[in-house]
Amino acid sequence: MSYTIFKEAPPVILEFLNYIGNVKGRSDLTVDEYYRDLRTFFRFLIKDRGLVKDDIPVDDIDISSVDLAMIESVTFSEIILFLNYCKDERNNTAATRARKTSSLKDFFNYLTIKVHKLSHNPTEELEAPKKGKRLPKYLTLEESLNLLKAVDGEFKERDYCILIFFLNCGLRLSELVGINLSDINSEYTLKIRGKGNKERMLTLNPACVNALKEYLKVRPTNAITDKNALFISRKRCRMTNKGVYHMVNHYLEKIGLGNQGYSPHKLRHTAATLMYQKGGVDIRTLQAILGHSNLGTTQIYTHIADEQIEKGLNANPLANI
Repeated sequence: MSYTIFKEAPPVILEFLNYIGNVKGRSDLTVDEYYRDLRTFFRFLIKDRGLVKDDIPVDDIDISSVDLAMIESVTFSEIILFLNYCKDERNNTAATRARKTSSLKDFFNYLTIKVHKLSHNPTEELEAPKKGKRLPKYLTLEESLNLLKAVDGEFKERDYCILIFFLNCGLRLSELVGINLSDINSEYTLKIRGKGNKERMLTLNPACVNALKEYLKVRPTNAITDKNALFISRKRCRMTNKGVYHMVNHYLEKIGLGNQGYSPHKLRHTAATLMYQKGGVDIRTLQAILGHSNLGTTQIYTHIADEQIEKGLNANPLANI
C-alpha cells in the first residue's frame, strides 16, 4: 500500500501511516483520517509555538519540517490546548475530538512502544472526550418506500439498485462504492470488504437480486475505466462516495427529507432498524450483517426499541396521575 498522496507528510509520519495501513491492515479511508488528524495537530503546534508568521492561517501551514526532535518535545499541556482549540475554534464535536485523541495516542504509542524512538509518551494519561449517547437517525418504513418510489431519470435502474442495497444490506458508503462485479457469484452471494479490510458474505434477498438484474441490463460496458466496478457513473468510471452521496440527497429532497440530517449512512441505520424492529432479526445476526467487530456497536439498535417502549408508556393518559 502506497501513500504517495501525502506529499507534505514528514518521514516519521509516513512511517506510521505505512505501519497502520500495511501491518495493522486499516483501510485507506482510516489511514487518511489518521493523517488529517496528525496534520491538524502539528499545524496547530507550529502556530502555537510561533514558528510561522501570525497572518498565516492554520490550515495553510506546511508540516514537512516536523521531525523527531519536535515530536519528542510535545507536552501533555500542548495536547490539551489542541483539543480545546478543536472544540472552541474548529467546532469539533465530542466524537470528532475523541477520534483525534485516538489518532494521537496511536501515533505516540507507535513511536514509544513499537519502534522506541521516543523516551516518553505525552498521551499516556490522555483521556478521550466523553461522547454523549445519541440514537441513530433513520427513515421509517413508509419513508423508505417513498424514497424507492421517487427514483426516476436516466440512471433510474442504477439508482434504484443502490438504494435497495443500502436499505436491505445495511452497507457502509465505502462498501457499496467498492463492490466489484466479481464480488457477486452465480448464487447471488455478495462479498463485502468492510473496515480494516475485513470481509463478510451476504446472500442477496429477492429485492436486491431483482434490482441488480434490472440494472445489469442497462449497465454501460463500453469505454469504462474500471470494468470490474459494479456501479458506474455518468463519466463511465466507478461511482465515488461523493457521487453516491449527492444521488441519495437528490431523492431525499424529492420526498421532502432534504436538509434534515439524512445521508447514505442513515440508510444503513434504516436497514438495521427495520431488520431488528420489523423483521425480528436477533442482535448477533445483525452484528454479522453490519460487519460490526464489537457487539456493543450493534446494541444501539436495541436502545431505539427501548426508547419507543418508553415513549409508548409515557403516552398513556394515566402516565402522570
